[in-house]
Amino acid sequence: MLDLTLDPATETRLVSRFGPGFRDWFAALPEFLERLARRWDLEVVAAVAAGNTSRAFHVRRADGSSAFLKLTPEPEIGVTEAAALRAWADNPHVVSLIDSDRESGALLLEAVKPGSRVDRLPIEDVAMLLRSLRLTASPKNRLPALRQRVDFLFNLTIGRWRDSPAESHLDHGLLERCRTAALALAADGPAGLVHGDLHPGNVLISDSHGLVVIDPRPSIGDPAFDAVDWVLAQAAELHDLEENIARLTALIPDMDPDRLMNWCRTTAAVIVVPRLNRGLYDQETRLLLHLAATSAVIR
Repeated sequence: MLDLTLDPATETRLVSRFGPGFRDWFAALPEFLERLARRWDLEVVAAVAAGNTSRAFHVRRADGSSAFLKLTPEPEIGVTEAAALRAWADNPHVVSLIDSDRESGALLLEAVKPGSRVDRLPIEDVAMLLRSLRLTASPKNRLPALRQRVDFLFNLTIGRWRDSPAESHLDHGLLERCRTAALALAADGPAGLVHGDLHPGNVLISDSHGLVVIDPRPSIGDPAFDAVDWVLAQAAELHDLEENIARLTALIPDMDPDRLMNWCRTTAAVIVVPRLNRGLYDQETRLLLHLAATSAVIR
């Protein structure tokens, strides 16, 4: 029998993200899984460790091939992900969507094998991925603006900051100044399809396609937003970050290095709060605090 049990920490995290209604959704999950398995002729093999916004399952299709079934308590998450994946359908570096259910937001995705996650990537590989995600036309389905994604991330961050260890390092006023600066940045500049959650945990290794991107939280806005985690990786000092930005933008000529630096400054608070709550106060954390403190001077 399939084990759907959630450990207490995961349940608390998901209830915090979706509210108490998550428990009702989760209670109905076995019946929902059975209905989708009949619809798509699937054998549900095993549950995947719960993520922040979904529950996923290893499944076997009628032809014997492996796939993933991804379900979320908030259907719009799945609907927008499906729209982005269809827009990227010809891109071998993005996971393939087999089918989706608009009403529930359920997604049936091709399995990426072996599917191990990357840790860090050379700047050259990051540039290749970012270039591959750029589209000449916007998706047919309407997607939210990047400013909506930015506002959501700051709301989530402030919730994680309140009554947490991070409160002793960042005050509410600074977080709001960072939000204001980020929203201003999101309001102008180039507009393209943005993955929205492009960090190493969402890049898998594929035997057939090399690097494959998963789990977009897509929007329309400045594609440089997707570069932030990568140029901050292994940056313990400001000059490290400046060098990473210079190297990356040299490989993506239409990416503005000043805008990318400003994205790093304005979103540093979003990245640093979870680190502080885990007790990390290393050089990378101090750099993020410095970047957040200087975001308010961006013009």
